[in-house]
Amino acid sequence: MFEIDDLDESRAPLLDHLIELRARIIRSLLALAIGFGVCFYFADEILGFLVSPLKQAFPDGEGQLIFTKLPEVFFVELKVGLFAGFMISFPLIANQLWAFVAPGLYAREKKAFLPFLIATPVLFLGGAALAYFVVMPTAFAFFLGFGGEAGGMQVQALPSAGEYLSLVMQFILAFGLTFLLPVLLLLLHRAGIITRAQLAGARRYVIVGIFATSAIVTPPDPGSQVILALPLLLLFEISLLLMRLQERKVEAERAADKAEQAAAE
Repeated sequence: MFEIDDLDESRAPLLDHLIELRARIIRSLLALAIGFGVCFYFADEILGFLVSPLKQAFPDGEGQLIFTKLPEVFFVELKVGLFAGFMISFPLIANQLWAFVAPGLYAREKKAFLPFLIATPVLFLGGAALAYFVVMPTAFAFFLGFGGEAGGMQVQALPSAGEYLSLVMQFILAFGLTFLLPVLLLLLHRAGIITRAQLAGARRYVIVGIFATSAIVTPPDPGSQVILALPLLLLFEISLLLMRLQERKVEAERAADKAEQAAAE
């Protein structure tokens, strides 16, 4: 027979988890709000940093950003504050997520996931840095090269602040997220969903997929697509190498377990 006491006891752990989840979410939102407030206060300085690649692409003294709607610059600074605020608060948000998930994992699982937690921000920042320091100056110089004279009229680039910020965010997010390819592949491999042999056998299709993805997530200039595709191909090959090392480690652990069982018998 079901008793009320038994039902309440079965709900208690779930309620505890929900209460903890709510606390973690509140802390994450507070971190995001504080990060947004700080970055919104320094929005002009951050926007100046983001504008630097465009300024370098223009001839000296000629670059400018315009706005065609009265509230455009205000909303640009809001986006800058939110975008930069999320970036600086992400480590704390990730820490809150890990603190919620970690108690349900075994020690071996925690040890296995720790490298992924470290690699994720490192790879994202690496992709974002490549976009900012290499790809954006190259792409902007390419785009500005189409200016000049056409039919006796001057053709000038007058980018708006809102469109430029959207383009910069597209570059940074596209490169940052696609650089997480090794993390995704290694997680799928550890979960047993894919194997190294399957990926190695599908290498030609992966190469086509990488170039197709690069063409989709980057602006339509060949330089940006190639600059994104080449590091992704390198990261794919590194992922295959890490999978091989991971498989050898698993095989060694299984052999050690079998040896211990045989010795115990």
